[in-house]
Amino acid sequence: IFRETLSKRGVRVITGLGKYFRQIDKNRNGFLSQAALKEALKAFHLEMPEGDFESLWLILDDSKSDKVDYGEFTHAIFGEMNEYRKAFVRKAYMKLDFNKTGSVPMVDVRKCYCAK
Repeated sequence: IFRETLSKRGVRVITGLGKYFRQIDKNRNGFLSQAALKEALKAFHLEMPEGDFESLWLILDDSKSDKVDYGEFTHAIFGEMNEYRKAFVRKAYMKLDFNKTGSVPMVDVRKCYCAK
């Protein structure tokens, strides 16, 4: 049900939520506490009854670590990329990794990409 609610709200809300997650992740570890997730959902008007939130939390926190990987959360919402998007990402990565090292330093990304 939650995934359907998010998909109806559109990609902007989902990407905005991901951006918000990164902003509230003060120690930059990629994880959110239960309170932080609840706060983020509230900020995007995605509140739900407490019982539904508890069910969602149990699904997301499958390792019982009391934290949720927000990358996995967004993947669970978006699902697997289709083949067109995967091919596009591979093509972009190959351009960025021009030395074929298997990794791309931020300095190289900055040379090739401007978010403006």
